[in-house]
Amino acid sequence: EVAVEDINDHAPVFPEEQVTVNIPEPGNPGSRFPLEGARDLDIGSNSIQAYSISPKNEYFSVSFGSHSDYEKYVELVLEKPLDREEQAEMGFNLIAMDGGSPPRSGTMEIHIVVLDVNDNSPVFTQRAYVGKVFENAPEGFVVLRVVATDLDAGPNGDISYQFSQTMSQSDSAFVIDPVNGEIKLKKPLDFEAAEKYELSVRATDGGGLSALCKVLVEVVDVNDNAPELVVSTFSSPIPENALPGTVVALFNVKDRDSGTNGKISCALEDQLSFSLRPTYKNYYELVTVSTLDREETARYILIVTAADAGSPPLTATQTFTVDISDVNDNAPVFNQTSYTMYVRENNVPTVLVGAVSAADADVGPNAKVTYSLVPAHPTDKPPCSCISVNSENGDVFVLRPLDYEQVRQIEVLVHASDAGSPALSANVTVRLVIVDENDNAPLVLYPSQDSSPPSSELVPMSAEAGYLVTKVVAVDADSGQNSWLSYHLLRASDPGLFVVGAQNGEVRLRRPVTERDPVKQKLVVLVRDNGQPPLSATASLSALLLSEFSDVHLPQNSLATEGEDDFLTMYLIISLVFVSVLFLASMAAFVALKVCKRNDLKGGHVLYGAGNMQSGLVDAAAAGTLPHPYCYEISLTTGSGNSEFKFLKPILPSLPPQHCTMGKGTDDEQDFPCGLVTM
Repeated sequence: EVAVEDINDHAPVFPEEQVTVNIPEPGNPGSRFPLEGARDLDIGSNSIQAYSISPKNEYFSVSFGSHSDYEKYVELVLEKPLDREEQAEMGFNLIAMDGGSPPRSGTMEIHIVVLDVNDNSPVFTQRAYVGKVFENAPEGFVVLRVVATDLDAGPNGDISYQFSQTMSQSDSAFVIDPVNGEIKLKKPLDFEAAEKYELSVRATDGGGLSALCKVLVEVVDVNDNAPELVVSTFSSPIPENALPGTVVALFNVKDRDSGTNGKISCALEDQLSFSLRPTYKNYYELVTVSTLDREETARYILIVTAADAGSPPLTATQTFTVDISDVNDNAPVFNQTSYTMYVRENNVPTVLVGAVSAADADVGPNAKVTYSLVPAHPTDKPPCSCISVNSENGDVFVLRPLDYEQVRQIEVLVHASDAGSPALSANVTVRLVIVDENDNAPLVLYPSQDSSPPSSELVPMSAEAGYLVTKVVAVDADSGQNSWLSYHLLRASDPGLFVVGAQNGEVRLRRPVTERDPVKQKLVVLVRDNGQPPLSATASLSALLLSEFSDVHLPQNSLATEGEDDFLTMYLIISLVFVSVLFLASMAAFVALKVCKRNDLKGGHVLYGAGNMQSGLVDAAAAGTLPHPYCYEISLTTGSGNSEFKFLKPILPSLPPQHCTMGKGTDDEQDFPCGLVTM
């Protein structure tokens, strides 16, 4: 025998996914409603062990059990009375859970419908209704409407209205609509016969429940004749500068009724600028009480109401349409306190740059505005001739091209005047801002590009990377980003030796100088602005790589010759011999001049701090780099930088243009060429 043991491989299954249960209200607590239970193919502890409701509610619980081994039941138990008017429907899930591990479950949705019963009587919205009706109201006139409500649904909530049988007097004068509760006149009423009617109205629902309310109908006496209003005089339009108290209209009122119904009173509706002024008996004047402003209100609709003292009073109305004529009391007003307009430099002539606009609150000719340019003060010169304004529409034109570098902005005064008499006007300042364009190329200030050839910068052979050779200085006449300058190395004898600072123009050594580098280096630096399109300029400069700064006595123009860098040593030797010969010749010339022209010597004395000259003289003026009327002293030592030159101002600047004198007295005066160099 083989026994197959059960495992929990089946979940409970309800025969239906949704069940609707209809329960009449209110229901008795403890009432049970049987349901079809779930089935589980498993046995033993794996079969259905429990039922539950989700979500839990206060009205129902679930009960389950078995009458025998084969007869099991599941029931809903009502725990609390139901009220359809409070909740007509509800829903929840019935969950069957087996005892397996893990447990399995099945779900069935239960929909509860609460059936209505007639447990609510009709209720009127008011305990008593009061209505008034004129005695001349026509037949079928609705006096009032009574309203009752019933919380029940269906036929139990349908309400019908009827008069109570005890109120027999209503049969002759009133009728009620059984569906909507409207009480209407069945025939005309007579105030003299009855001043009021008391009615009783019953509201009955479909289940037979009813309610009563009281209805009081008051009959109102009728005033049969309305007042009459007769106009004698009326003036319109009136000027806006009319004085308070100005009479606009004269009229009288009358009523054919007598007694209280014949007493008449007049009123002017909602007016602060006008009022009624009684004159004689029933005559009235319509007058102004305050100053008028046409720009605020151009037309007044005045309604005069005449009412008698009847009950209810009868009224008559008369409408006066008063137009206000304009006077020129408003000056033009610009829509801005000031205007700022922009134009690019080099503009085309007669270009439109903007417009001014002024509005005048007046009308007609008083509101016609013309524009013109005026001086800021009566004594000022005429406004700028390069700006014009259209007299009709206020368009502002620039008549000729402008240059940002000459003028940055222009201010003019625009005058707006109306056509009134006298004319009123207003002024506004118009600021014309000239917008810069990139129309100026950078200008190199240093090194100067006027000399040919360019001056040379001295660089020691011992200089390390980062050594400052020189600095290119440039300016741009434009402004803003058009004047932002950047520096670039365009060409160089040895591009790998130098680097140029993009922002500051500093020319520095990229690497240390070596013996293999040519002595003469030539560089071209590109200076470019940031305009669109960019403009640029170039700066040419040269640099000499020197082992000792004693070599700087060479004239700059002799170093400008290209192709002789390989013979620099020989050139220096030749130059030294030349200087020595020149020194001897100069000494001989000085002695000759002292002997031959001693009496003809003129001019001032230049005193030097050094007692004697230690080296030869160099005619520096011949190099074209020093001014002739001045003498200079240059003191250099080996390894000195190019920034260690010392320039001495002359003691007597009125020397002859080609010579300087040197000596301790008139007997020792010697005439030297200008530009002494001491090494």
